[in-house]
Amino acid sequence: MAETARNTTPPAGWDRSGLPGWCYHSSALLELEKEHLFKTHWQIACHVSDIPDPGSYQTFDFCGERAIIIRGEDGEVQAFHNICRHRGSRLVAKDKGVCSNAMICPFHGWVYNLDGTLRGAAQPDSYPPMDKHEFALRPVEYEVWNGFVFVRFMEGPQPSVKELLSPYQDEAAAYAMADHVPVDDIWVEETPVNWKSIRDVDNEGYHVAMAHPALQDLYGSTYQDDPYIDGVSRSEGRFTPSKGRRWAVRNYKKMSKPQPHLPEQLHQTWIYYGLFPNTVIAVTPETALFYQEFPVATDRSLLRSGTYRNRNEDRQQRAARYLASRIDRETVEEDIQLTIWSNEAMASSFFEGFYLSDLEYGVRTHHDHLRAVLPIYNEAVAPAEDHVKSLNASLSNTR
Repeated sequence: MAETARNTTPPAGWDRSGLPGWCYHSSALLELEKEHLFKTHWQIACHVSDIPDPGSYQTFDFCGERAIIIRGEDGEVQAFHNICRHRGSRLVAKDKGVCSNAMICPFHGWVYNLDGTLRGAAQPDSYPPMDKHEFALRPVEYEVWNGFVFVRFMEGPQPSVKELLSPYQDEAAAYAMADHVPVDDIWVEETPVNWKSIRDVDNEGYHVAMAHPALQDLYGSTYQDDPYIDGVSRSEGRFTPSKGRRWAVRNYKKMSKPQPHLPEQLHQTWIYYGLFPNTVIAVTPETALFYQEFPVATDRSLLRSGTYRNRNEDRQQRAARYLASRIDRETVEEDIQLTIWSNEAMASSFFEGFYLSDLEYGVRTHHDHLRAVLPIYNEAVAPAEDHVKSLNASLSNTR
Protein backbone atom coordinates (compact mmCIF):
# COMPACT_ATOMS: atom_id res chain seq x y z
CA MET A 1 0.00 0.00 0.00
CA ALA A 2 2.17 2.82 -1.31
CA GLU A 3 2.03 6.23 0.27
CA THR A 4 3.67 9.42 -0.96
CA ALA A 5 6.74 10.30 1.08
CA ARG A 6 6.23 13.47 3.10
CA ASN A 7 8.72 15.57 5.02
CA THR A 8 7.28 15.83 8.53
CA THR A 9 10.35 17.12 10.36
CA PRO A 10 10.33 20.81 11.38
CA PRO A 11 13.15 22.74 9.72
CA ALA A 12 15.99 23.97 11.88
CA GLY A 13 15.28 27.37 13.40
CA TRP A 14 11.62 27.34 12.46
CA ASP A 15 9.40 30.10 13.86
CA ARG A 16 7.62 28.65 16.90
CA SER A 17 5.12 31.47 17.20
CA GLY A 18 1.51 31.15 16.14
CA LEU A 19 -1.08 33.66 15.01
CA PRO A 20 -1.31 36.87 17.04
CA GLY A 21 -4.13 37.03 19.56
CA TRP A 22 -6.08 39.75 17.74
CA CYS A 23 -6.81 37.28 14.91
CA TYR A 24 -9.16 35.38 17.22
CA HIS A 25 -11.50 38.26 18.05
CA SER A 26 -11.60 40.48 14.97
CA SER A 27 -15.02 40.64 13.35
CA ALA A 28 -13.57 42.17 10.18
CA LEU A 29 -11.09 39.31 9.84
CA LEU A 30 -13.87 36.78 10.40
CA GLU A 31 -15.73 38.15 7.38
CA LEU A 32 -12.60 37.68 5.26
CA GLU A 33 -12.28 34.13 6.57
CA LYS A 34 -15.84 33.30 5.60
CA GLU A 35 -15.33 34.61 2.06
CA HIS A 36 -11.77 33.44 1.34
CA LEU A 37 -11.43 30.29 3.45
CA PHE A 38 -14.79 28.65 4.02
CA LYS A 39 -16.71 29.41 0.84
CA THR A 40 -13.74 28.83 -1.47
CA HIS A 41 -12.51 25.54 0.04
CA TRP A 42 -14.01 22.06 -0.04
CA GLN A 43 -16.43 21.17 2.76
CA ILE A 44 -18.08 17.85 3.57
CA ALA A 45 -21.84 18.12 3.25
CA CYS A 46 -22.78 14.50 3.94
CA HIS A 47 -22.13 10.88 2.96
CA VAL A 48 -23.79 9.19 0.00
CA SER A 49 -25.59 6.87 2.44
CA ASP A 50 -27.36 9.91 3.97
CA ILE A 51 -29.28 10.19 0.68
CA PRO A 52 -29.87 6.53 -0.24
CA ASP A 53 -32.86 6.76 -2.62
CA PRO A 54 -34.06 9.00 -5.46
CA GLY A 55 -35.53 12.14 -3.92
CA SER A 56 -33.76 11.77 -0.57
CA TYR A 57 -31.87 14.90 0.43
CA GLN A 58 -29.57 16.42 3.06
CA THR A 59 -29.27 20.16 3.58
CA PHE A 60 -26.03 21.95 4.42
CA ASP A 61 -25.90 25.52 5.77
CA PHE A 62 -22.88 27.58 6.78
CA CYS A 63 -21.52 31.12 6.56
CA GLY A 64 -24.72 32.44 5.01
CA GLU A 65 -24.88 29.82 2.26
CA ARG A 66 -27.28 26.89 2.01
CA ALA A 67 -27.27 23.83 -0.21
CA ILE A 68 -29.41 20.80 -0.98
CA ILE A 69 -27.61 17.52 -1.63
CA ILE A 70 -30.18 15.29 -3.36
CA ARG A 71 -30.22 11.99 -5.21
CA GLY A 72 -31.79 12.31 -8.65
CA GLU A 73 -34.16 9.99 -10.47
CA ASP A 74 -31.12 8.47 -12.18
CA GLY A 75 -29.59 7.61 -8.80
CA GLU A 76 -26.81 10.18 -9.13
CA VAL A 77 -25.87 12.67 -6.40
CA GLN A 78 -26.54 16.33 -7.20
CA ALA A 79 -26.06 19.60 -5.33
CA PHE A 80 -28.02 22.84 -5.65
CA HIS A 81 -28.36 26.12 -3.80
CA ASN A 82 -31.35 25.80 -1.48
CA ILE A 83 -32.81 28.98 -2.97
CA CYS A 84 -36.02 29.18 -4.97
CA ARG A 85 -35.55 31.18 -8.18
CA HIS A 86 -38.76 33.10 -7.45
CA ARG A 87 -38.21 34.90 -4.13
CA GLY A 88 -35.25 33.05 -2.61
CA SER A 89 -37.18 30.91 -0.14
CA ARG A 90 -35.75 27.63 1.06
CA LEU A 91 -37.12 24.78 -1.03
CA VAL A 92 -36.69 22.33 1.83
CA ALA A 93 -36.73 23.44 5.45
CA LYS A 94 -35.80 20.20 7.20
CA ASP A 95 -32.22 19.01 7.67
CA LYS A 96 -33.01 15.86 5.70
CA GLY A 97 -35.97 14.13 4.12
CA VAL A 98 -37.42 12.79 0.87
CA CYS A 99 -39.00 14.63 -2.05
CA SER A 100 -41.09 11.95 -3.74
CA ASN A 101 -40.67 13.21 -7.31
CA ALA A 102 -40.18 16.99 -7.08
CA MET A 103 -39.05 19.85 -4.85
CA ILE A 104 -41.93 22.22 -4.07
CA CYS A 105 -41.28 25.67 -2.66
CA PRO A 106 -43.28 26.15 0.57
CA PHE A 107 -43.66 29.90 -0.08
CA HIS A 108 -45.53 30.10 -3.40
CA GLY A 109 -45.50 26.53 -4.70
CA TRP A 110 -42.97 26.68 -7.53
CA VAL A 111 -42.08 23.11 -8.50
CA TYR A 112 -38.64 21.82 -9.49
CA ASN A 113 -37.69 18.43 -10.89
CA LEU A 114 -35.07 16.40 -9.02
CA ASP A 115 -32.52 17.43 -11.66
CA GLY A 116 -33.09 21.07 -10.64
CA THR A 117 -35.01 22.15 -13.74
CA LEU A 118 -38.17 24.17 -13.26
CA ARG A 119 -41.30 22.06 -13.70
CA GLY A 120 -43.65 24.97 -13.29
CA ALA A 121 -44.60 28.10 -11.38
CA ALA A 122 -47.78 28.43 -9.38
CA GLN A 123 -50.43 30.28 -11.46
CA PRO A 124 -48.21 30.25 -14.57
CA ASP A 125 -50.57 32.56 -16.48
CA SER A 126 -49.35 35.42 -14.28
CA TYR A 127 -45.85 35.15 -15.83
CA PRO A 128 -44.38 35.35 -19.29
CA PRO A 129 -43.23 31.95 -20.67
CA MET A 130 -40.30 30.65 -18.59
CA ASP A 131 -37.59 28.30 -19.84
CA LYS A 132 -37.12 25.35 -17.46
CA HIS A 133 -33.34 25.55 -17.74
CA GLU A 134 -33.04 29.32 -17.47
CA PHE A 135 -35.04 29.24 -14.24
CA ALA A 136 -33.49 26.01 -12.93
CA LEU A 137 -31.93 25.81 -9.47
CA ARG A 138 -28.35 27.06 -9.38
CA PRO A 139 -25.90 24.16 -9.08
CA VAL A 140 -23.27 23.94 -6.35
CA GLU A 141 -19.88 22.49 -7.23
CA TYR A 142 -19.51 19.06 -5.64
CA GLU A 143 -17.31 15.98 -5.64
CA VAL A 144 -17.67 12.52 -4.08
CA TRP A 145 -14.57 10.99 -2.48
CA ASN A 146 -14.79 7.53 -0.89
CA GLY A 147 -18.48 8.10 -0.19
CA PHE A 148 -18.16 11.59 1.31
CA VAL A 149 -19.89 14.40 -0.60
CA PHE A 150 -17.81 17.59 -0.72
CA VAL A 151 -19.17 20.94 -1.89
CA ARG A 152 -17.59 24.29 -2.67
CA PHE A 153 -19.71 27.43 -2.94
CA MET A 154 -17.14 29.61 -4.70
CA GLU A 155 -14.21 28.89 -6.98
CA GLY A 156 -11.04 28.62 -4.91
CA PRO A 157 -7.37 27.72 -4.81
CA GLN A 158 -7.74 24.01 -4.03
CA PRO A 159 -7.56 21.36 -6.75
CA SER A 160 -10.06 18.50 -6.79
CA VAL A 161 -10.60 16.53 -3.59
CA LYS A 162 -9.27 13.46 -5.38
CA GLU A 163 -6.01 15.25 -6.15
CA LEU A 164 -5.73 16.77 -2.68
CA LEU A 165 -6.11 13.44 -0.89
CA SER A 166 -4.26 11.35 -3.47
CA PRO A 167 -1.33 10.68 -1.08
CA TYR A 168 -3.72 8.63 1.06
CA GLN A 169 -6.09 7.18 -1.52
CA ASP A 170 -4.78 3.61 -1.41
CA GLU A 171 -4.89 3.52 2.37
CA ALA A 172 -8.34 5.15 2.58
CA ALA A 173 -9.81 2.88 -0.10
CA ALA A 174 -9.11 -0.17 2.09
CA TYR A 175 -11.83 0.98 4.49
CA ALA A 176 -14.55 0.75 1.80
CA MET A 177 -16.09 3.92 3.24
CA ALA A 178 -18.42 4.39 0.28
CA ASP A 179 -20.27 1.23 1.37
CA HIS A 180 -20.78 2.42 4.96
CA VAL A 181 -24.17 3.46 6.35
CA PRO A 182 -25.08 6.17 8.89
CA VAL A 183 -24.95 5.42 12.59
CA ASP A 184 -27.27 8.37 13.26
CA ASP A 185 -28.19 11.77 11.84
CA ILE A 186 -25.45 14.35 11.37
CA TRP A 187 -24.69 15.92 14.76
CA VAL A 188 -24.41 19.71 15.28
CA GLU A 189 -23.47 21.65 18.42
CA GLU A 190 -22.48 25.26 19.12
CA THR A 191 -19.40 26.04 21.19
CA PRO A 192 -18.32 29.47 22.62
CA VAL A 193 -14.93 29.83 20.90
CA ASN A 194 -13.33 31.13 17.73
CA TRP A 195 -13.09 28.39 15.11
CA LYS A 196 -9.27 28.66 14.94
CA SER A 197 -8.95 27.69 18.60
CA ILE A 198 -10.65 24.40 17.73
CA ARG A 199 -8.16 23.78 14.93
CA ASP A 200 -5.23 24.76 17.18
CA VAL A 201 -6.16 22.05 19.67
CA ASP A 202 -7.00 19.42 17.08
CA ASN A 203 -3.86 19.92 14.98
CA GLU A 204 -1.42 18.47 17.51
CA GLY A 205 -1.05 15.39 19.68
CA TYR A 206 1.33 16.94 22.19
CA HIS A 207 -1.58 17.37 24.62
CA VAL A 208 -2.84 13.76 24.42
CA ALA A 209 -0.75 12.41 27.29
CA MET A 210 -1.97 15.08 29.71
CA ALA A 211 -5.45 15.95 28.53
CA HIS A 212 -6.88 12.73 27.05
CA PRO A 213 -6.44 9.79 29.44
CA ALA A 214 -8.59 7.47 27.33
CA LEU A 215 -6.62 8.14 24.13
CA GLN A 216 -3.37 7.86 26.04
CA ASP A 217 -4.54 4.48 27.30
CA LEU A 218 -5.57 3.45 23.78
CA TYR A 219 -2.58 4.49 21.69
CA GLY A 220 -0.35 6.60 23.93
CA SER A 221 3.11 7.41 22.63
CA THR A 222 2.45 5.66 19.31
CA TYR A 223 0.53 8.77 18.15
CA GLN A 224 2.16 10.51 15.18
CA ASP A 225 1.27 13.81 13.50
CA ASP A 226 2.04 14.79 9.94
CA PRO A 227 1.88 18.57 9.39
CA TYR A 228 -0.22 20.24 6.72
CA ILE A 229 1.47 19.85 3.34
CA ASP A 230 -0.33 21.09 0.23
CA GLY A 231 -3.54 21.43 2.20
CA VAL A 232 -3.75 17.97 3.81
CA SER A 233 -2.38 16.26 6.90
CA ARG A 234 -2.42 12.80 8.43
CA SER A 235 -2.19 11.55 12.02
CA GLU A 236 -2.38 8.06 13.46
CA GLY A 237 -2.39 6.18 16.73
CA ARG A 238 -1.72 2.44 16.98
CA PHE A 239 -3.09 0.44 19.89
CA THR A 240 -0.59 -0.06 22.71
CA PRO A 241 0.08 -3.69 23.70
CA SER A 242 -1.27 -3.18 27.24
CA LYS A 243 -4.78 -4.42 28.04
CA GLY A 244 -5.91 -0.94 28.98
CA ARG A 245 -6.47 0.57 32.41
CA ARG A 246 -9.79 2.27 31.68
CA TRP A 247 -12.95 0.18 31.34
CA ALA A 248 -13.94 1.45 27.88
CA VAL A 249 -10.41 1.13 26.48
CA ARG A 250 -9.81 -2.31 28.00
CA ASN A 251 -13.03 -3.71 26.58
CA TYR A 252 -12.65 -1.90 23.26
CA LYS A 253 -9.24 -3.46 22.70
CA LYS A 254 -10.76 -6.83 23.54
CA MET A 255 -13.80 -6.41 21.26
CA SER A 256 -12.29 -4.50 18.33
CA LYS A 257 -12.78 -6.64 15.24
CA PRO A 258 -11.66 -5.03 12.00
CA GLN A 259 -13.45 -5.43 8.72
CA PRO A 260 -12.06 -8.53 6.97
CA HIS A 261 -10.88 -6.58 3.93
CA LEU A 262 -8.62 -4.27 5.98
CA PRO A 263 -4.89 -5.00 5.69
CA GLU A 264 -3.21 -6.15 8.89
CA GLN A 265 -1.40 -2.86 9.57
CA LEU A 266 -4.80 -1.13 9.94
CA HIS A 267 -6.37 -3.69 12.28
CA GLN A 268 -5.47 -1.73 15.42
CA THR A 269 -5.04 1.84 14.23
CA TRP A 270 -7.02 5.08 14.34
CA ILE A 271 -6.20 7.47 11.48
CA TYR A 272 -7.12 11.13 10.96
CA TYR A 273 -6.96 12.85 7.54
CA GLY A 274 -7.03 16.65 7.78
CA LEU A 275 -8.24 18.84 4.93
CA PHE A 276 -7.50 22.57 5.10
CA PRO A 277 -8.98 24.71 6.51
CA ASN A 278 -11.38 22.94 8.91
CA THR A 279 -12.26 19.32 8.06
CA VAL A 280 -11.12 15.93 9.37
CA ILE A 281 -12.02 12.42 8.25
CA ALA A 282 -11.26 9.81 10.92
CA VAL A 283 -11.23 6.06 10.38
CA THR A 284 -11.13 3.21 12.89
CA PRO A 285 -11.49 -0.54 12.34
CA GLU A 286 -15.23 -0.09 12.96
CA THR A 287 -16.22 3.33 11.60
CA ALA A 288 -15.54 6.25 9.33
CA LEU A 289 -16.52 9.72 10.48
CA PHE A 290 -16.05 13.37 9.62
CA TYR A 291 -15.98 16.45 11.79
CA GLN A 292 -15.62 20.13 11.01
CA GLU A 293 -16.22 23.54 12.54
CA PHE A 294 -17.68 26.71 11.09
CA PRO A 295 -17.61 30.30 12.38
CA VAL A 296 -20.83 31.80 13.70
CA ALA A 297 -19.19 34.83 15.35
CA THR A 298 -15.72 35.64 16.65
CA ASP A 299 -16.59 33.84 19.88
CA ARG A 300 -18.98 31.18 18.60
CA SER A 301 -18.49 28.20 16.32
CA LEU A 302 -20.60 25.35 15.04
CA LEU A 303 -19.29 21.79 15.45
CA ARG A 304 -20.66 19.33 12.87
CA SER A 305 -20.00 15.58 12.60
CA GLY A 306 -21.33 12.37 11.04
CA THR A 307 -20.41 8.74 11.79
CA TYR A 308 -20.77 5.76 9.45
CA ARG A 309 -20.40 2.03 10.06
CA ASN A 310 -19.79 -1.18 8.20
CA ARG A 311 -23.10 -2.14 6.57
CA ASN A 312 -22.78 -5.79 7.64
CA GLU A 313 -21.32 -5.38 11.12
CA ASP A 314 -21.86 -8.26 13.55
CA ARG A 315 -22.61 -8.05 17.29
CA GLN A 316 -18.94 -7.90 18.25
CA GLN A 317 -18.22 -5.05 15.84
CA ARG A 318 -21.31 -3.21 17.11
CA ALA A 319 -20.11 -3.55 20.70
CA ALA A 320 -16.64 -2.33 19.73
CA ARG A 321 -18.16 0.62 17.89
CA TYR A 322 -20.15 1.59 20.97
CA LEU A 323 -17.01 1.49 23.12
CA ALA A 324 -15.03 3.50 20.57
CA SER A 325 -17.80 6.12 20.56
CA ARG A 326 -17.54 6.39 24.37
CA ILE A 327 -13.81 7.08 24.07
CA ASP A 328 -14.44 9.60 21.30
CA ARG A 329 -17.23 11.43 23.19
CA GLU A 330 -15.00 11.75 26.23
CA THR A 331 -12.23 13.16 24.04
CA VAL A 332 -14.57 15.67 22.38
CA GLU A 333 -15.73 16.98 25.78
CA GLU A 334 -12.13 17.35 26.92
CA ASP A 335 -11.15 19.16 23.72
CA ILE A 336 -14.09 21.57 24.03
CA GLN A 337 -12.83 22.62 27.46
CA LEU A 338 -9.27 23.00 26.14
CA THR A 339 -10.47 25.24 23.31
CA ILE A 340 -12.35 27.44 25.79
CA TRP A 341 -9.28 27.88 27.99
CA SER A 342 -7.06 28.57 24.99
CA ASN A 343 -9.51 30.98 23.38
CA GLU A 344 -9.91 33.00 26.58
CA ALA A 345 -6.23 33.89 26.48
CA MET A 346 -6.51 35.51 23.06
CA ALA A 347 -8.47 38.42 24.49
CA SER A 348 -5.96 39.09 27.26
CA SER A 349 -3.53 41.98 26.94
CA PHE A 350 -0.96 39.72 28.64
CA PHE A 351 -1.07 36.99 25.98
CA GLU A 352 2.38 37.03 24.38
CA GLY A 353 1.83 34.45 21.65
CA PHE A 354 2.55 30.76 21.21
CA TYR A 355 5.88 29.02 21.71
CA LEU A 356 5.36 25.73 19.89
CA SER A 357 6.99 22.35 20.47
CA ASP A 358 8.33 20.30 17.57
CA LEU A 359 5.31 18.08 18.32
CA GLU A 360 3.06 21.05 17.48
CA TYR A 361 4.47 21.64 14.03
CA GLY A 362 1.02 20.79 12.64
CA VAL A 363 -0.34 23.95 14.30
CA ARG A 364 2.36 26.04 12.67
CA THR A 365 1.83 24.57 9.20
CA HIS A 366 -1.93 25.16 9.48
CA HIS A 367 -1.22 28.79 10.38
CA ASP A 368 1.16 29.03 7.43
CA HIS A 369 -1.63 27.84 5.15
CA LEU A 370 -3.89 30.53 6.63
CA ARG A 371 -1.24 33.20 6.02
CA ALA A 372 -0.91 32.07 2.41
CA VAL A 373 -4.59 32.86 1.84
CA LEU A 374 -4.88 35.99 4.02
CA PRO A 375 -1.57 37.84 4.56
CA ILE A 376 -3.24 40.07 7.16
CA TYR A 377 -2.51 37.26 9.67
CA ASN A 378 1.15 38.38 9.55
CA GLU A 379 0.30 41.69 11.24
CA ALA A 380 1.56 41.40 14.82
CA VAL A 381 -0.46 44.39 16.02
CA ALA A 382 -4.19 44.56 15.47
CA PRO A 383 -5.11 46.98 12.68
CA ALA A 384 -8.22 49.12 12.99
CA GLU A 385 -11.28 47.05 12.20
CA ASP A 386 -12.31 49.29 9.30
CA HIS A 387 -8.83 48.90 7.76
CA VAL A 388 -8.56 45.08 7.90
CA LYS A 389 -10.10 44.40 4.49
CA SER A 390 -8.18 47.09 2.62
CA LEU A 391 -4.89 46.27 4.35
CA ASN A 392 -5.27 42.59 3.47
CA ALA A 393 -5.94 43.51 -0.17
CA SER A 394 -2.87 45.75 -0.20
CA LEU A 395 -0.68 43.01 1.29
CA SER A 396 -2.04 40.49 -1.23
CA ASN A 397 -1.12 42.79 -4.11
CA THR A 398 2.46 43.20 -2.90
CA ARG A 399 3.26 39.51 -2.48
